This record gives sequence, C-alpha cells and structure tokens, in this order.
Amino acid sequence: SASASSDASASSNYTLVSSNRVFGGFLKKIKHASASTSTDMTFSVFLPPAARLTEVPVLYYLSGLTCTDDNFCQKAALAFAAASKRGVAVVVPDTSPRGHESIEGEDDSYDFGTGAGFYIDATQEPWAKNYNMYSYVTSELPKFVNDNFPETSKTLKSITGHSMGGHGALTIALREGPDAYASVSAFAPICNPTQVPWGKKAFEGYLGSVEAGAEHDATMLMKKANKMVFPTILIDQGAADNFLSGEVNQLTPAAFVDACKAAGQPLRYREHEGFDHSYFFISSYVEDHINFHADALYDKLASAGKVAPAPPAPSAPATSVDIESIPEEFRATQGKQIECKAAVAWGPKKPLVTETITVDPPKAGEVRVKVVANALCHTDIYTLEGHDPEGLFPCVLGHEAGSIVESVGP
Repeated sequence: SASASSDASASSNYTLVSSNRVFGGFLKKIKHASASTSTDMTFSVFLPPAARLTEVPVLYYLSGLTCTDDNFCQKAALAFAAASKRGVAVVVPDTSPRGHESIEGEDDSYDFGTGAGFYIDATQEPWAKNYNMYSYVTSELPKFVNDNFPETSKTLKSITGHSMGGHGALTIALREGPDAYASVSAFAPICNPTQVPWGKKAFEGYLGSVEAGAEHDATMLMKKANKMVFPTILIDQGAADNFLSGEVNQLTPAAFVDACKAAGQPLRYREHEGFDHSYFFISSYVEDHINFHADALYDKLASAGKVAPAPPAPSAPATSVDIESIPEEFRATQGKQIECKAAVAWGPKKPLVTETITVDPPKAGEVRVKVVANALCHTDIYTLEGHDPEGLFPCVLGHEAGSIVESVGP
C-alpha cells in the first residue's frame, strides 16, 4: 500500500527527504532549518486522503528516548490506517537536535543528550543553544507545518507520545491548556520525572536542578492546576513494562492517577497484562488513541458551529462488499477499469474534444460516480479561458454534477 520516492527534492523552506503512499494518504519526511535548535531538524507528516479536499486537524506524536521519527512511522504504521479513516494528519518530530557542533558528553548515555531532549528548553550551558525542544514542538513546528502544508488546521491540534514523549505530551498539554490542544493521551509516560532517575538527570543537566523541573512534571502540574483541565486524559500502560516493574520504576503512573483523582481530572488509565515498553505495545493500542483524538478534535470543531460531529470510528474495516446491495447495472464494473465518453479540454481556449477515457477503480478514501446531469459554472469557464493559475490540462470540466455512486474504494 506504499510507494516511495527515492530522490530528495527541495522547496524554498525545506527538503523533502522522502514521500510514501500509505493507506490512501501520504507520509512525507521533511528536513528544515530550525531557529529554536540552531540546527536542521527532521520530522514526518502524514496527510490523510481527506486533506486533498478540506483542512484537517493535526495530532502530534512525541517519541521516547533514543528514537527518531522513523520509530513510530515504521513500527506503528497502523496509526496511519486509523488516521486515514478519521481524516486526521499526524506529525512526528525528532527527539532532540542533531548535526550541531559536538557537545562533550552528548553521546555518553542513552538517556541524556542525543535522542533525549526531554521536550524542555535548556537553560544551562552548553545545552541552551541547541536543546530547545519545548519551543520547537509547541511553537516553531506547528507554524512550519501550517505554513508549508496549508491543508492542516491552525486551530485544531492534539498531542500524544510514548515514554519520554508521553511525558512531553502530558506536560505540554497541561502547560499550554485546552485552547492549544483539544486532547492529550500517552503510552507508558514518565509521569513524575522529578522523582525518578531519568527525570532527575535531565533536569539537573538541562535546567540546573531537579527543582527547576517542577514546571515540566505532569504530576506536579496536575496538583498545581487542582481542577479539570481536559474532559478526559487517556493513558495506556503495559503491566510487564520493565521500566514499571523492574528495579527502578521510572514511570510512576500511580502518582499521576492520584493527582488526577485529587484534582477532579477525569482519567482513563488502562493497564494491560503481558505488554512491555516496546512498539508492539504501542501498535496494539494506537488505533484507540487515534480515535480518541479524532473524536475530541471534531467535537471541538462541531462546538464552534463549523461542522457536524464526526461519525463514530468504524468498529472494523470492511473486508468484503455485499454484491446484492449494489444496483445491478453496477455489479459487473466493481473493482475494474471502465471506459466512458468525456468532453476533454486539452488546453486554454481550445475547443472541447469528445474522447473515450479510462477511469480507474476508486482507491481508499475515493468513490467513483456515474454522472447523470452536468453543468459548467464560472469556475470551469475561468479555467478554460486560461485564467486559473492552478488549472491543469488536459482535464474534464464540470464539477457541479448530479451523480450516482457506482463504487466505493476499500
């Protein structure tokens, strides 16, 4: 279901490292210069089929220690199937700056430095120049995505993440609030980092003290809020996670559960027997998280009076078509190419030519229709006269039509 581009291409603002077709949409890897980190940064963005027709909300996924954007994109790609169905874009940034002048100690351990930016802005030298992942994720990256992918919503976004990224998702959402993020969820997050080795090491190194990390501790932020911030928060945790049940509990979800209970913050905390800290766990429940955020995003859009609430998530993908439910005249053409007559415009101000054209079967997110009645509107004339800067030839004009759905994509 994917096809890759092998050559990188550049625009004025970024380099397109790769583009892959997946579940009817496109997954693009982008490299761009970052002011926040004073380095080039890489992220991936999935654009669902709906983005070709309308503006879509955005879900940000923050990865864990040692990861890049590739971990999620390659190991939890089922997320894109769910996002495709629900019409949600997904943005996956890197976990730290890379490619800058080497910093002593930066690559000495997996839990500090490269791949371990902890989604905070460093205040201590020599980290302060480059390690500003909080500003990058909350400010620079969303603006860059909106500016360069105008099909993404400027006002509708949610956030999720895993482990260190779960910490980032929770703390960013609690700090920025529901006006900035419609919803928040996490997989096996570091819930109380001021109390565990991972967090203490990061806060002492980047911020100068553990105490300075209080503003980036989800449990402490919830205690400080002392009220409901989001309608609900979703957290999934593997019960066999070695960072939960091993020698050191780095995740401490019980502390966050207690803080939410005391503050009156609704929390769906689910612990799953037999699951560990890996992407096997994430891929098993990522569809739930996509649907959780899609519901919240489209509910927020509906509450603004702009659209009706999104339809509920499908319980399971359709695996077959009931042929008896299809009108008899269309049964023989299901899944096949068809030929039909069309008035083709070959260029600006050229006469329309009646041609026999081939129409492929619909792909995911598409339908094929039989046009019963058609008309030309001013936009068609504008294109035919050569005035439309986005007009492409050859083309078949007449987008205002009365039609019957002949077949639906998988």
